[in-house]
Amino acid sequence: MSDVLITGAGGMIGRVLLRELGGDALATDLVPPAKAPNNARLDVTTDDPDRVIGAHRPRVVVHLASVMGADVPREKAHAVDVEGTRKVLAACLAHGVRRLVVTSSGAAYGYHPDNPVPLTEDCPLRGNPEFAYADHKRQVEEMLAQARREHPELEQVVLRVGTVLGTGTDNQITALFHKPRLLAVSGSASPFVFIWTRDLARVLARAAGNGPPGVYNVAGDGALSIEAIARRLHKPVLRLPPWALRAALAVARPLRLSRYGPEQVRFLQYRPVLDNTALKKRFGYRPELSSAQVFDLWMKDAGL
Repeated sequence: MSDVLITGAGGMIGRVLLRELGGDALATDLVPPAKAPNNARLDVTTDDPDRVIGAHRPRVVVHLASVMGADVPREKAHAVDVEGTRKVLAACLAHGVRRLVVTSSGAAYGYHPDNPVPLTEDCPLRGNPEFAYADHKRQVEEMLAQARREHPELEQVVLRVGTVLGTGTDNQITALFHKPRLLAVSGSASPFVFIWTRDLARVLARAAGNGPPGVYNVAGDGALSIEAIARRLHKPVLRLPPWALRAALAVARPLRLSRYGPEQVRFLQYRPVLDNTALKKRFGYRPELSSAQVFDLWMKDAGL
């Protein structure tokens, strides 16, 4: 009987979490990490969650398996993020798992001009339908909320995570910072909140242990505007009005000159700023690095 089972253990966060846990967890993924002493193949889009969770009967499941990226087909992303979570949740309920830990995202709040700054956990979830990742995280959270009402015997820790940065992080967000000029929308500060990979791993380890159940924003203290990021990188900021940026992305995306399409202008314009008060006061974890410190560490590691 494994005490903790991790889905998506081969990803960036999964690998850091395994180091934090000391290798005691059962590491599962499409290609499970070979260095993990206990590992198994698990594809959340199949019947693997029921089979693997049923065979190992873990006390806690930490569900990290997810996909994101502008070039990921929406159907595939939905199959992994939404339906995959549904299968993991069903397996937990069927096989007596005591606690389910899920990494959601600040994107579940959506990208809206009337979002409070900062956002607390009681703010409504309005993940934009035009932005698949935000839409799917909203759907996942609605599913989990229903399960909390109908199955209180399964404890849940749901983590709404900000932008994760650590050594070697390379994704559609960090791609923005490698450009000769940083792209921004006129009239918007385009703030970013960051969380260090190791801080997130420590939060997950506490959530899998004796941390209190609940829903928590996970981000370092403070936020960085696009201007503050540009100053750190010694790069100029190209500001465009929303209509011009949509037009530019409509041309650039089909030519593979940008990972973003015109529908994602809101992603740059109305980024959610997460309040981490509940993480510190109710959950009992204070991030070691602020958003600014996380970015500075990533920038140094990336050689920028």
